[in-house]
Parts: sequence; structure tokens; C-alpha cells
Amino acid sequence: MARTDRLLRLMQALRSLPAPVTAGRLAEETEVSQRSLYRDIASLRAAGAQIEGTPGFGYTLTEDIALPPMRFSRIEIEALAAGLSIVEAGGDAEIRRAAAEALAKVRASLPEREQSQMLHAVTRVYRARPAEGAVRDLSLIRQASWKETAIEIDYSDRDGSATTRRIWPLAIVWQETFVVLAWCCMRQDFRMFRPDRMRAIRPADESFRPRRAALLRDYVAILRQRRAPLDSNAPRP
Repeated sequence: MARTDRLLRLMQALRSLPAPVTAGRLAEETEVSQRSLYRDIASLRAAGAQIEGTPGFGYTLTEDIALPPMRFSRIEIEALAAGLSIVEAGGDAEIRRAAAEALAKVRASLPEREQSQMLHAVTRVYRARPAEGAVRDLSLIRQASWKETAIEIDYSDRDGSATTRRIWPLAIVWQETFVVLAWCCMRQDFRMFRPDRMRAIRPADESFRPRRAALLRDYVAILRQRRAPLDSNAPRP
């Protein structure tokens, strides 16, 4: 692992693990020897990070040089905590881990009072953690969406009918659970696909760049058209 990446991982461990964190735990997290860890701690301190503690006792990050102070209102803190907890509760392993790390970064950048408010936010999603593997790994779909490349899926619909489809994955969206919004090449239309009904996922040798942004705009326009009669003040039968 490159030294810069190792130092970034060490900072993230200091942000997210309960303080004080022992040198052994930090060495395990960053995959280095304790001797290398002590050198990395010294490097971060030299760069301006305020890290309290000594070998044998543990370390506490008291000022994070990588994150400037941020101020949020209490309701903004509630919104951040609610949104990230939804992701932690319902996402696949990769996105759950990212949500936890993002929450730790935001919390570390807040003044002490706001840190306490985020820790004890009123709006939270508490759900039993699914067993490992119970939520389909969406990393291939996520990567395909970022790169704007097609994928093929073996899919079973709600009636149990099995098909193989080529889709252009546009986004992973929350609808009581995470689903994949895609352009279905077979139906030539937008479709939502449930990850738990995907029996197999394979990359396809096809790029749909730069169609993703335009397709997302088209989809949002369709949603607005469907919602317009409900928002209108015109008399309805």
C-alpha cells in the first residue's frame, strides 16, 4: 500500500474507532507493523494533526487537519444522520462501509456540541443487520453506472418468469429497499430491477456514454408529468 494511502487510512481509523485507540488496533487497521505505525503517527503530527496519546495507552484525534470545521443546524444534522443510516441499514456491504466512513468524517469535522447531536440524532433507521451475503453485492452495477457500460442480467420477475436482459444501469435508488433504475434494451424503456431477483450479473462489451445524464433527465421529466395532475389546483373528477 502506498504511504499516502496508508496515512489516509490511519486518519480514517482515528476518526471512526472508539478513542483512545491502541497502537495494536491501529496497526491492524492499516496493515502495518507497530514500528511503522509509530512513524506514521509522527508524520501526521508533523503535518499538523493533533493526536493525543502515547504507546501503551492509546491515541485520540483531537483536531483533524484534513477536515475543516463545518457548521450545520440541528435539522441538517438530523437529515445527514437519517440519510446515512438508511444506507447503512439497507445497502450492500460496500455502500454500508462507505456510509459509516462518511458519517465518521462528517462527525469528526463538527464542533463538540454538534458531534453529540449527530451521535444522538432523533431521526434514525434501526434495522437488524442482514446476514453477510443476504444483500446482493452491487459493486459491479455501481461501477458499470459510473463508467456508463451495459451489463447483462439473468432476472426473475414477480411472477417467476426468467429472462436474460441487457440493461444500461443509470442509478441505484431507494424505494423501501435499493433497486436499480435502468434502461432496458429488450423493452426499450425505463425499468426498475430488484437486486434480489438478479440470478446473475455479467459485464457487457457495450458503452452507452454519454447517454446516462440525458436518460436520467428524461426519467425525471416523466416522473414530473405523472405527478403534475396531483399537484394541480384544477378540478379533478
